Formats: sequence, C-alpha cells, structure tokens
Amino acid sequence: MDELKRYEYQYIIMQEIDNGELKTKKFEVRSKTSDVLLGVIKWHGAWRQYCFFPEGETVFSVGCMECLNFFLTNLGHERRG
Repeated sequence: MDELKRYEYQYIIMQEIDNGELKTKKFEVRSKTSDVLLGVIKWHGAWRQYCFFPEGETVFSVGCMECLNFFLTNLGHERRG
C-alpha cells in the first residue's frame, strides 16, 4: 500500500488510516491541540460520497466545520477524477 497521508489544518488533523482492500480512503479526524479523536471520514455508499462520522458528543466551531467542508469537497473531487 502507498504511504498513508496526513493533512493538517488550523484546528484539526486528518490522518489516513488503512482501509484494507477497499478502494475508498478512510481518515481519522483529530484535534490538533489535544490529539482527541473527533470522528472518521469514510465513503458512505448510500449517498455515493465521503462523509464525516463524528465521535460521541464532539463539538465543532465554524472554523472546524470549514476545514471539514474543504477537505470533504477536495476528497470528492479527487475521487471523481
């Protein structure tokens, strides 16, 4: 498998994780300051797009949501080619 990628933004980090033999990518989303797991980004087949699946009772500011939106948008563009 290729090297797993890591993307850092102002508040959060997206770390690619091994998704086995699946063609789609999977990312852990962590707080940049505390390294707490905030959720996972993975392919959601029913909607035919990557989605963010938050952990428990996590809270997100507008800045965090903007980073997630930017990342998901780019990931979708990459998948479509």
